[in-house]
Amino acid sequence: MARSAMLWCGAYLLLALLPLGIAVAIRPDEVREFGAELGAFLGFLALGVLACQAVISGRHRWFAESVGHDNILQFHRQTGIFALILVLAHPLVMLATRPAWIEYLDPREDTLRAITLILLLLAMLVLVASSLWRTRFGLSYEWWRALHGGLTLFVVAGGLGHAVMVQHYTQGVITTLALGALVCLSLLLVVESRLLRPWRLRQRPWKVVANEPERGDAATLTLEAAGGHRLDFAPGQFFWITVGETPFSLQQHPFSVASSSTDGKRFAFTAKRLGDFTNRLPDVTPGTRAFVEGPYGAFVPEPDNASGAVLIAGGIGVTPIMSILRSLRDQGDTRPLWLLYANKTWEDATFRDELSELEQTLDLDVIHVISDPEPEWSGERGKIDDALVRRRLPPDDGRREYFICGPEPLMDAAERALLKLGASPTRIYSDRFDIV
Repeated sequence: MARSAMLWCGAYLLLALLPLGIAVAIRPDEVREFGAELGAFLGFLALGVLACQAVISGRHRWFAESVGHDNILQFHRQTGIFALILVLAHPLVMLATRPAWIEYLDPREDTLRAITLILLLLAMLVLVASSLWRTRFGLSYEWWRALHGGLTLFVVAGGLGHAVMVQHYTQGVITTLALGALVCLSLLLVVESRLLRPWRLRQRPWKVVANEPERGDAATLTLEAAGGHRLDFAPGQFFWITVGETPFSLQQHPFSVASSSTDGKRFAFTAKRLGDFTNRLPDVTPGTRAFVEGPYGAFVPEPDNASGAVLIAGGIGVTPIMSILRSLRDQGDTRPLWLLYANKTWEDATFRDELSELEQTLDLDVIHVISDPEPEWSGERGKIDDALVRRRLPPDDGRREYFICGPEPLMDAAERALLKLGASPTRIYSDRFDIV
């Protein structure tokens, strides 16, 4: 996995640096100050990073599938912040060098040009701010997704137009075509993910066949293929699911599969009431149509690892781990397994009864950790930390795998504790999705 990640990082860097490489290769007639050239190069780098955002965020199977889409999502967020810094630094550095260039932002000189540049800056600010603080702004996931896609198209297309119109580094047909090809690739990938992919999903509908309430204010929906198609998946993976009559909907959400991976024509997912969409899931009736895209994710145990696996979950983060345990049960797997399962109260522990049954059929040790226990609780109290990990888990043997899914503070604490236990970072798999 580490080698694959390095290869994909190299491919990403080549694409992101392509506009800057074109600028470096061009030798304009006018010799400008260092600050002016630096500012221009920052702009070209911003254009490359923004164009690549569509590549790393579109759930394309050919891009870094083995790295894990949760990791790609985190990378996408960080590079978005980096792109914003570049976009802001580009005019600031150039204006600091030549203050007279402020006229580019003066609507009285060239109204269309000035308004376009101002809107590009504002669009980048809204893009990053709405992504980092969506819930604080009260944006539903559906409307954020539409806003994100629209602003991305505007910023990338506007950035290309700005670079071509300035012409200092973009003179000539070949240069313009090279930049245009990169940006058009980015825009085509957005069109593919938002329009062509849903069109293909129309031919492979699913239907809800059961909706059952679960402990911890959650619900389990079971879906079945409405036709001869199937979706084979590995335990621990996830799907993007649209519930409704058409896949052309802003309402598309990622859910980890909770059921066994042995049946490709039927699967189940469990969700806790945490947001606008998940609050409505308990009301979905059997027979409702759905559309499923996937599978995705690298949160998958090796098929034959005699050293076993340590599974750490917090709250509803237990769902992909349930898929792993149920699949291993159905396969008759005998590897040793440890599950640290953290909840606020004992009543919040979704699947606690089934986990007790799985302890009888698997070589599984379930350790419940309750942060707000009743007085009669005799199990582990508090939170998952270094002391608990050292006390309840065996020493690392160099081959054991570790899987963590839950709230971010729990995952951060668990990762630190596992590293102190001696676990290799390359064998720790974290599922950090936080979209609801």
